[in-house]
Amino acid sequence: MSIKVGIIGAAGYTGGELIRLLIHHPAASIRMIHSRSNAGKAVHSIHRDLVGETDLRFTDDSSPLETGAIDVLFLCLGHGESKKFLGENKIADPIKIIDLANDFRLTAHSVIGNRKFVYGLPELNREKIKTAQHIANPGCFATAVQLGLLPLAKAGLLTDIYTTGITGSTGAGQSLSATSHFSWRANNIQAYKTLTHQHLGEIRESLLQLQPAGNADVHFVPWRGDFTRGIFASSTLHCEKSLEEMYSLFEECYEGHPFTTVSREAIFLKQVVNTNKAVIQLEKAGNKLVVHSAIDNLLKGASGQAVQNMNLLSGLEETAGLKLKANYF
Repeated sequence: MSIKVGIIGAAGYTGGELIRLLIHHPAASIRMIHSRSNAGKAVHSIHRDLVGETDLRFTDDSSPLETGAIDVLFLCLGHGESKKFLGENKIADPIKIIDLANDFRLTAHSVIGNRKFVYGLPELNREKIKTAQHIANPGCFATAVQLGLLPLAKAGLLTDIYTTGITGSTGAGQSLSATSHFSWRANNIQAYKTLTHQHLGEIRESLLQLQPAGNADVHFVPWRGDFTRGIFASSTLHCEKSLEEMYSLFEECYEGHPFTTVSREAIFLKQVVNTNKAVIQLEKAGNKLVVHSAIDNLLKGASGQAVQNMNLLSGLEETAGLKLKANYF
């Protein structure tokens, strides 16, 4: 099987990560790397680590979308731009779409025209993803936080949750802003979007899917960190059960999910950076449970999970093209 792939918005961080993954994917062939501002340029002139890896070029030709010359289309556009792009371009019905923005993640916004998007968190919706036509790829913080909470929701054990999470500068996208410059980030840290982060909606919907009683809420404080990539999140909630019971619950929940690992030792960011892994650890003091989770925001939190979803909806091995090495040193 050869899956013909197109990427829209391929000059940014998530587009670059998709190219890096897909040029070595055993069953994918990149047929279109779309960028209006970089049309005609060699891909490695923008993603400069790809020199010697590929001779592909950016294009502004969108005709493969109309003719159905591709099988899977990845949208790596800014938030709100995917809906606009689909409204302005004719895309052949057989093409499967994986959107990496937040345009279609919530149920109320999951349909556009005759296209319905399934929320693409494999640890939650793997069977739905396999039969889907279009996928709304989860947000990076949403992925990290949800993977730490889904087993508890499945068991009906969620109470109010207090979560903090820190992310690297790549989480802000490639466009420069005052808080993404090296001189601002270096030796610095800041809370932002306190209790109002845009990923809270999808987190709440997923938890309600497993714990419909809806008697819990997530109170989330995200942080900007002094590093380039990765997310480390910690969620605290009331829990009367023992730590051993909780570990058994988590291990059972994630058995058979190849990218999510439950660790009984302290976890840290370097275990997951440059991989599609999520690593989870539990701690307990009295009747308070703390769930730590770590992912790479650009891989399991974005492009790696998008490829994982492509594998699932294409009938491939879930791990195809995603057996990556962490940067431990």
